[in-house]
Formats: sequence, structure tokens, C-alpha cells
Amino acid sequence: MSEWMVTQGSTARRRARPLSPLREYLRDTFWFAPMAAMVSVFVVWVGAQALDTAIVEALRDEGDYDTLDELLRFAEDAKAVVSAVGSAMMTFIGVVFSISLVAVQMASGQFTPRVVRIFVRSRITKATFAVFLATFVLTLLVLASFDSVDDPRAVTTVPLVQSALTLCMVALSLLLFVLYVNTTLRLMRISHVIARIATESFRVAASMPVSTGGQDDAARLGSATAWVPHEGRAGVLRDVHIARLVRVARRHGVVLRLIPRIGDFVVPGMPVLAVHGGPVPPRRALRYAVSVGVERTYHQDLGFGLRQLSDIALRALSSAINDPTTAVQALDRVVQFLAALSRRPLDAALHRDRGGAVRLVQPVPGWTELVDLGFTEVRMCAIGSPQVCRRMLAGLDDLLLLVPPERRQPLLRHRELLRQAVDRSEPAPADRAFALHPDRQGIG
Repeated sequence: MSEWMVTQGSTARRRARPLSPLREYLRDTFWFAPMAAMVSVFVVWVGAQALDTAIVEALRDEGDYDTLDELLRFAEDAKAVVSAVGSAMMTFIGVVFSISLVAVQMASGQFTPRVVRIFVRSRITKATFAVFLATFVLTLLVLASFDSVDDPRAVTTVPLVQSALTLCMVALSLLLFVLYVNTTLRLMRISHVIARIATESFRVAASMPVSTGGQDDAARLGSATAWVPHEGRAGVLRDVHIARLVRVARRHGVVLRLIPRIGDFVVPGMPVLAVHGGPVPPRRALRYAVSVGVERTYHQDLGFGLRQLSDIALRALSSAINDPTTAVQALDRVVQFLAALSRRPLDAALHRDRGGAVRLVQPVPGWTELVDLGFTEVRMCAIGSPQVCRRMLAGLDDLLLLVPPERRQPLLRHRELLRQAVDRSEPAPADRAFALHPDRQGIG
């Protein structure tokens, strides 16, 4: 609970920004960062070349040909170094690309396809690709700027600043390569992936408004006076622009109620907003208030983290992988997340205007739905794995100590269903007793 309070306190001061489709598109692609880096390094090279030309012209105006002759000798050595750097960069790029493909393939096959998004959106991976490609482009530009003359009086430019810039880019590339390997190795370890999922889930929960009486206030809205259909493309509802919808509802004196939950699949013509207390606001006012994509995101999606944790546990319990310890690690985080939400109001999030009036009602998963999402599928696949059964029983017992009395029923139901399934699958009394003994480490 202390981690939940810290997370909530650190994010309560800032409200989640609306999900930008362009920003999400760029974060889900690999082309933008390398292209931006290559364009930027070209601009920097133009400036460095102009500076090198200015240095040579200043020395020629002063008649300091001895210094120019030394710079020409330096240029010969620098040219060999830059040429070697250019060849090495292509090798590094191939290594980074190979490591990324192996990591993505491993994550998709052994964890769940949903966690591939973590690798695709990794900032260190994109930065490494971008800097490596920018360094390679810079070496080509610097090699093209070397002057072929040997006479100090005829030389027009010596790439002194450009060579120093290339060495700086090489140092940055090496640093990023070390960070990239470290980050990738961490993400290939399931414990770090599960911890990352839990962290993102806590961030989503902390950004949601805490409102008491959400269900009661939502019920007092009465029947809807109008409906707003979805007019965009079909896809997963990823985000609603809360601030815009609250402003529109306040300006027109109505209350808006979101019908689908974040993460639901919507199609054109499906009602997405119910209007209470007045007519439908103008369509232009509601434009871009709903964001739809091809997959779920953590943004505003309270159940997405539990969905991923359940998927990891199910994949670990499959006969192809048979890794109950990974399932136990996923259950650890499921219990942690449910414990953090054990006394938090759920079912509906109420968003109010500056006057305190409710203007937007957003449905969120209820306690029973979250418990079912975290335990149902894992419980059905855990039969035959005493380690997972013991960990699930210990987690349910811990949650029963934390939740208020009105939230105990779904936990007791899962506990009883697990006991009945173990009784049916384990004919020996000793095996049944062992599998039904709660243990926070599974088999500690």
C-alpha cells in the first residue's frame, strides 16, 4: 500500500494529458528518430564545415602556412580514423538490429505478444539506432569534405572541427551501445518485464480521479436524452479527451456519459457518448474527443496491466513452456495491484468542472471484474501445478485481510473454485493437502 500511496502522490499533481494520435504513431515506429537524427547531423555538419573553412581562411590571411601544413598532416591521420569509423558503424548497426530482432522474437514467443510494445517503444533502442545512423552519415560527409591538395597555399578547407565532431559522435555511440545492451538484457528477463507492467499499471490507477459515490451519482443521471455515435474508424478505444468533454458539457449545461470502456472495440455508428439533461452538443465541439487505435495502451486503461500479467502467466503455464515460477511472479504483481485498489472506489470515474458539478461519467472496471481478470484464467490453468495453486491461495488470503467486507465475495468464490478443482484433480489426500497449503513463494 505504501508504494501505491507514493505513486498516487507523485502523479496526483498532474492530470494525464490526452493521447495524441501523432505522438503515439511516432512512438510506435522506428523510422522517425533515425530520420530526424540524420537530418540534424547534416545541419550540424554544414555548420562545422563552414567553421573549418573560416579557420583555414583566417590562417591564410595571417600567412601562417606552417600551421596549415600541420593541419594537412593531421587531416591525413584523421581521414584514416574517420574511414575506419564509417566501416565500424555499419557493423554496429547490424549487431543492434540483430539483438533487437532476437529480443522481440523471444518476448513474443515466451511472454506474450502484448509486451512486444515495450521493446518497440524503447527510447534507448531508438536513440541507439538514431545515433549510429547519424554517425555513419557524418563519416560519409566528412570523408567527402577532405581536400586532395598537399600545398598549404592551395588548400580551401581542413575538416578539423568535423573530425572532432565525428570522434564525439563515436564516443556517444559507444556509450549508447553499452546502455542499449544493458537495457535489452533487462527487458529479456521476465521479472523486469513484469515489474515494468506493474509500474505502468500503478501510473494509470494514480492518474484516475478518486470519487466517492460514483455508482450512485451515475444512477441519478436518469435516462439519456440523446446519443453521440462513433464516426471514426473501427478500432480499440484508447483514450478520451477528458478536459475537452468536460468543457463542452459545462458550456452546454449537460452531463456526458462514456458508454464503452477504455479498451473496448468500437465500430462506426456505435454509440460512444450518452447525453443527459439536454440536447447533443455540436459535432464540431466533440471532434477529436475520442481516440481509436489498433491496440490497447496503458493510457486510461485500468485493466490492461492485469490483462498482460494474466497473459504472461497463461503462457508460462502452457505445456510448451511449463514455467510455473514465471506464473508465480505474475501473480505477485496481480496481488499487489489488487491490494492497491482494494479500498479504492471503482465502477465509474466522475470528472467535474471547476464548479464541482459532474460533467463526464467514465466507466471503469469494477472490483469483481478486476478480480476475475486477474485470477479466472490463471486459476483454470493452474490445476496440476501445486506451486501456482499455493501462491494463488496465499494471495487470495492476503487480499481477504485487506478488502472491506463488501468486496470479499469474489475472492471467496475464486478460493472455493480453486479448492474444488484441486480436489477433483488430485486423488491422493497428501497431494491435495500440499497443493491447498497457502505459500507466498509457491513452493518456498
